[in-house]
Amino acid sequence: MTTRQRMREKPVLRIVAKRFIPFVLLFGLYVQFHGDYGPGGGFQAGVIFAAGLILYAMIFGVAELKKVLPPRVVELGVALGVVLYAGVGFASIAMGGAFLEYHAFTPHHPSHGQHLGITLVELGVGITVTSVMTTIYYSFASREP
Repeated sequence: MTTRQRMREKPVLRIVAKRFIPFVLLFGLYVQFHGDYGPGGGFQAGVIFAAGLILYAMIFGVAELKKVLPPRVVELGVALGVVLYAGVGFASIAMGGAFLEYHAFTPHHPSHGQHLGITLVELGVGITVTSVMTTIYYSFASREP
């Protein structure tokens, strides 16, 4: 009996997970966009978001998660996050500052540039961490016993 067949016999887990997963993902987004004001940020949000996706895969099957989030999209997420992070750094250089010197974005109001730069960098980290954690899960979950 496969894991998916065993999970079909557990309707309580399936129903609770279906109701719970959106809140896990929403909390991940909260941590992502609240990270520059308090504890949290891209890494923590990425792990929380990936945990929600992995919970979905554990309850409904890896094949179902791969329908929702194909491996190719996850691989592109890894690259996109790194490019976003580095892009912010190089953009700050292009605007006359040092690498990741955020006030270069808005010299007339440096705190706005700080907020924009930190938000974009943390978004890049969050996308990368979510994608890497999901890729690791795909790698382990697709192995044959």
